[in-house]
Amino acid sequence: MARCNDNDIVWTYRNKKKMKKLLLSLPLIIIILISSFLLIYLLQKKDPNKPPSALLNENLPEINLVNLFNEEEILSNYNLKEKTILINFFASWCAPCKVEHPLFFDIKKKHPNLYLIGIDHKDIKEDALKYLNEEGNPYDYVGVDKKGSVGLDFGVFGLPETFLVNSSGKIIYKYLGPLTKKVFKNEIKPLLK
Repeated sequence: MARCNDNDIVWTYRNKKKMKKLLLSLPLIIIILISSFLLIYLLQKKDPNKPPSALLNENLPEINLVNLFNEEEILSNYNLKEKTILINFFASWCAPCKVEHPLFFDIKKKHPNLYLIGIDHKDIKEDALKYLNEEGNPYDYVGVDKKGSVGLDFGVFGLPETFLVNSSGKIIYKYLGPLTKKVFKNEIKPLLK
């Protein structure tokens, strides 16, 4: 029969004491790990308004957009060849869309060669028509994305979202959120050729 001696008791007591210290310091270790990951993220200077887009530097997805004002008119990629395009996903129910809306009139006036497409995303046709009739229509073409399938092709997950397509048909810029004069001047305007 094995006997328990004083060394075994001291060893067990010391191990329990070490385990207790380890358990007490575990929350501190977790906080340090989380803080480290957060610091690394912040040092990378990632902007939550600029999430990565799978479409950047890719060709414009195939689109066939029915015109909001004339259902017999359809806009496709064929009609967009060799045009520099600014595509804006909006909806009449979207409050941030209403904030950016006046800027598109200014863009259209100052950049007449930039083709502006508004895509009415998951909206009721009558509401969209009323909105554009009351607030004005700055777009060269307003397409309907009633079910959200075009938005899905573009990777839209919140409104408004704006894409810049160069004359070669490649998406070269994406902005999530309401467009501002500062963003247009500093980030989009330099890309216009």
